[in-house]
Amino acid sequence: MRAHIEEVLPLTDQEFDFILSHFTPLSKRKHQYLVQEGELVDKEHWVIKGCLKAYFFDQNGKEYIVQFAMENWWITDYEAFNNQVRASFSVDCIENCELLAIDYASREKLSSEMHKMERFWAKKTKLAFIASQKRILSLCRNTAKERYEMLLNQYPQLVQRVPKKMLASYLGVSRETLSRL
Repeated sequence: MRAHIEEVLPLTDQEFDFILSHFTPLSKRKHQYLVQEGELVDKEHWVIKGCLKAYFFDQNGKEYIVQFAMENWWITDYEAFNNQVRASFSVDCIENCELLAIDYASREKLSSEMHKMERFWAKKTKLAFIASQKRILSLCRNTAKERYEMLLNQYPQLVQRVPKKMLASYLGVSRETLSRL
């Protein structure tokens, strides 16, 4: 985690120890939930090891994957976490996972006591927003083939770890269309 934070800002040993004291290590097995739709969300998770998905089902039971998370990525239902409301989607483990979790109160306390972390999360939030905008634009502008090629180029390791059915859901195509691509 230290290297991850230091991509944005430098830390002393004392600062890192203080930051780490606000996190709780968490192990989850494949198929275990971190967040369930409809529940209150009080934690944000940083992935040490493993792969997760954030998703929801429509009224017909079709799954829509909105995000994957691998090592060094953050995941939760951010609207629910930040606004302290019920989750709009679920997050579960595609693989066995090792995580660091921080609850809302600890994150707020850490941000107010250590402005470096406030800047860190502001930067990460901006980057996540930009990535989200790019994903929306890609879904609107690009063909299924172009979206798949972009995913292959940007996240080749993800494509190797995630079942084709899940990749298809993330790309907004059927499993059969993905197989043709």
